[in-house]
Amino acid sequence: MKKIEAIIRKSKFDEVKEALIAADIEWFSYYDVRGVGADREERIYRGIVYDTSYIERIQLSIVVRDINVEKTIEAISSAARTGEVGDGRIFIYPAEDAVSIRSGKRGDATLYVEKK
Repeated sequence: MKKIEAIIRKSKFDEVKEALIAADIEWFSYYDVRGVGADREERIYRGIVYDTSYIERIQLSIVVRDINVEKTIEAISSAARTGEVGDGRIFIYPAEDAVSIRSGKRGDATLYVEKK
């Protein structure tokens, strides 16, 4: 199992969500996050200076079976890509174990619903 964390543009969230669903990744968590990028810029609006170096993004957190890692990365990458600076990052970590609270199952069997 792997844990995939992706930081993407807020404007691309719906496209990424649809791409993940199309890739049969049906469960993930997401959070509103802010970060600081390399670009430093101030904007003036009605005489007030705003610091725009804080970048609003969405962070996705997904745990998948090893066989689904590449298609998950591809779904996120293709849907989130604009080709401009600030498209985001994807991080992949090993996930040692998972436990279903309801059923007590362990391992990657907790990541999908078995078809009957």
